[in-house]
Amino acid sequence: MRTIYILWLRQLKRYTRSRSRIIGSLGQPLLFLFAFGFGFSPIYQRAGGGNYIAFLAPGIIAQGILFTAIFAGIELIWDRQFGFLKETLVAPVSRLEIMIGRTLGGATIATLQGVIIFFLTLLAGFRPANWWLLLPAVAFMFLIATLFTALGTAIASTMSDFQGFQLIMNFLIMPLFFLSGALFPLDGIPPVLAAIASFNPLSYGVDGLRGVLLNATHFGMGRDIAVLSALTVLVLLIGNYLFSKIEI
Repeated sequence: MRTIYILWLRQLKRYTRSRSRIIGSLGQPLLFLFAFGFGFSPIYQRAGGGNYIAFLAPGIIAQGILFTAIFAGIELIWDRQFGFLKETLVAPVSRLEIMIGRTLGGATIATLQGVIIFFLTLLAGFRPANWWLLLPAVAFMFLIATLFTALGTAIASTMSDFQGFQLIMNFLIMPLFFLSGALFPLDGIPPVLAAIASFNPLSYGVDGLRGVLLNATHFGMGRDIAVLSALTVLVLLIGNYLFSKIEI
């Protein structure tokens, strides 16, 4: 437990020291929020969909969490290239603890990013249906963040260069986001897209956030939580296996 706490605290210190990273990671979610939100809002309303900002905001929050969580894996490659990872791996602790510590640290950072984006969506006019459900919403953000931080760490543990990781992540992140229902309702879409969305883990994250913040879900809150929890455990186990194969 001490190792997990130390690694978690180390990740937080890295995050709080880099103001440019905090500001830079907000750029893309804000661009989507204001460009899509205000650009498509009249069309969405004329189509009978209601307030598009309200529909879009949970998806933008999930996007911010996804990007921050996945790219937490870059820090593993950084530590590997500059020798910091070797110092951690030679310590008399299990690699499972190291994996969990790094994952929880990255997930906490991604959750903080999601909370910041939530408050920025308020400036765009978003209002949650139930303010007293904000704490469960943060817990749901953390579940999403844990899943994708573990995924990013698992992928990074098999790689040794930044360029390869960034190419794979860009190839993975954008389809996950665009096919998650973050930008459009999943009701009534073509069967092919519906099938893809049902296999997309981020779909359940976006849907769960909408359920907590807006009382509106497509899959159902129970299914959202069950799928995300099961996938998180599975990815952590796979990540631990891949992490244990890293050579000192």
